[in-house]
Order: sequence, then structure tokens, then C-alpha cells
Amino acid sequence: MQWTDRIRQVKILLVIAAVVIAVVSLLVSHYLVRDLQREERAKMETWAEALQTLNQADETTDLSLVLNVMQSNNTIPVIVLNSEGGIDDYRNIEDTLHIMDYARRMIQAGDTIRIASQLVCYDESIMLKRLTQWPYVQLGIVMIFVVVAIFALLSSKKAEQNKVWVGLSKETAHQLGTPISSLMAWVEILKENYPQDELIPEMDKDVKRLERIAERFSKIGSLPEPVDASMNEVLAHVVDYMDRRTSKKVEMVRQLPDHDVVVKMNASLFEWVIENLCKNAVDAMEGSGRIVLTLTEEPGRVAIEVQDNGKGIRKKDIANVFTPGFTTKKRGWGLGLSLAKRIVEEYHKGRIYVKSSEVGKGTTFRIELKR
Repeated sequence: MQWTDRIRQVKILLVIAAVVIAVVSLLVSHYLVRDLQREERAKMETWAEALQTLNQADETTDLSLVLNVMQSNNTIPVIVLNSEGGIDDYRNIEDTLHIMDYARRMIQAGDTIRIASQLVCYDESIMLKRLTQWPYVQLGIVMIFVVVAIFALLSSKKAEQNKVWVGLSKETAHQLGTPISSLMAWVEILKENYPQDELIPEMDKDVKRLERIAERFSKIGSLPEPVDASMNEVLAHVVDYMDRRTSKKVEMVRQLPDHDVVVKMNASLFEWVIENLCKNAVDAMEGSGRIVLTLTEEPGRVAIEVQDNGKGIRKKDIANVFTPGFTTKKRGWGLGLSLAKRIVEEYHKGRIYVKSSEVGKGTTFRIELKR
């Protein structure tokens, strides 16, 4: 939880920093653009005065300064219109085919200066236009940085969770190994000394069950090679196990095809997934109800649904049911469904999700695996 809180705090700080940078950048650029617009307006007024002086010059007028002012404008687009609306002159314009349309846009924007019978129309320089657009480019860069940073944080969080999963699983398998081996030896001794005892085979089943659990834990963190296995048998094993371990008030129903549905999977781990879903269903029904396991074949995939008629899941909790540590039970670690999701999605490249749930009526989990 501490790591999750830290990630949330860092994300909030990154978003705040991005907003502050964007606002400051937009304000600074706004004032800078406004000052440059005033400066370009002043330049164009000087240029218009120079043009008027040139038009009114006689043989005795010194035109050296006027010509210098006229020729100094190398960046601001200018169109000079006469009293009839025709073009007398233009500067710094590349698209001369649509020059009249350009002049009309300048007039509509109010960028004009009237001198005698002429109208000087001008536009912002390329540099000013680029400067106007720069804050939005900068904002985009900042947002990309924030997204990348958040993605990196989430990736590091997931990597740390994976290390915890692997370390915990390996250590659990290691710790279980010695007592299980000892129990297996004791069961063999009991078989030899009391061959007629009816309880010893049941003890042997439980010890083998422990051995299978340890095997499952040992496979977490590695990528077990999936092999062809019958999904019918996997579901049958789970039903048999749940029938022996749950109340007679819990009815287990299988809806399977008549033929074997073969899927590439790790049967041991996948049984664990179905067991987790069934155990959660039993808890949700409080030890009395009906669980339906449905296996269907669809184009390109196989679907398994686990349906119960328990108390259901609140809508606000559905998005969190696979989150490590999330649980609505008074007792529990909140790891079963997150582990099931890991096994289905990372090991089997499938998908697991809550298909439907209604408070007071029950829940249906759905798993989809590629054929």
C-alpha cells in the first residue's frame, strides 16, 4: 500500500508540474507575442510613412533614408492596395496566385494602415507565428514527458510486484518441500504397517495435494511450457476436489461438451485458477448455493465460465477485484484473483474478467483462451 500511495503521489505531482509549466509557458509566450506584435505594428507604421513620403517626393527630396526604411522590411508580409482595390505593391509574399485572398484576410484581421489613397495591409512575420505556436508544442512535449514518466513508474511498480510474487512463491515451495517429503515417507510406513486402514489412502491424497500445491508455487516466476491438455479433465478434477472439501449444500454443476476440448496449457496451474474462482464462489454463497462450470468452444478460442448465485459484487468494486490486496472478506489476503489473472494472462496469454455481477443474485467470471 505504501508503494501504491507513493506512485499516486508522484503521478499527482507530475500532473501538477505539467499544468504549472504549461500555464507559465502560455503566459510568458502571450506577453512576449503581444510585445512583438506592438513592435511589428510600429515598424509597419514607419514603413507606411516611408511609402507615403516616397509617393509625395519631388526632385529635391532626399530619398536615401526612405529607401533604407522600405528595403529594411525582409520578414513582414505587406500588400499595398490602391483606392480601387487593386494591388500597387507587395513584399515578402511567396504565393502570388492568391494574393488578393491574402489581402482580404489581412483586412478582416484589422492589420491595415491607411495612407492617403492607399491601404497598407500586413501580416505577422514567420518568426512571430512560430513563437505563437511554440507554447502548444511545448505543452505537447510536457504531456508526452508526463505520460512516459507515469508509464515508467507503473512499469517499475509491476516489476517490483513480479519480484515479490516470484520470491514469495519460490520461498513457499522451498519451505513446503521438506515437511511434504517427510509426510510422504510417513504415509508409506503407515501403508506397510496398516494396509487395511481406510483413512491412510485419504491421508495419501492430502499429502499428494500438498505436493501439487508446492509444485504450483515453484512454477510461479518461471514460464512453464504449455502442452496439450484436456480442459474437460481439468474442470472434472476441480469439481471432484471441491465436492470433497465443501458442504453438501453446495451443488457443483458441469456443462461440458461431449468430446474432449484440448487446449495448450499448464494443467496444474490452470486448475489452481478454477479452484480459486470456485472457492470465492463458495465464500460468496456462504456455504450454500449452486456453482455452474460451463465450457464452450468459440471460433479461435475456448471459454470457461464460473457462475454462482452468491451475494454478488458491487459495481464500484468490479474494477478492483484483480488488484493485489483487494478483498471484501473479513479474512483473506486478496491475492487469489490477482494470482489467477497472472496465470491466465501472462502464462497462458488469455483473458479473465467479470462477465456479469448483480448484488444479491450472483457473479459470473469468464476466462478466454486461444486455441
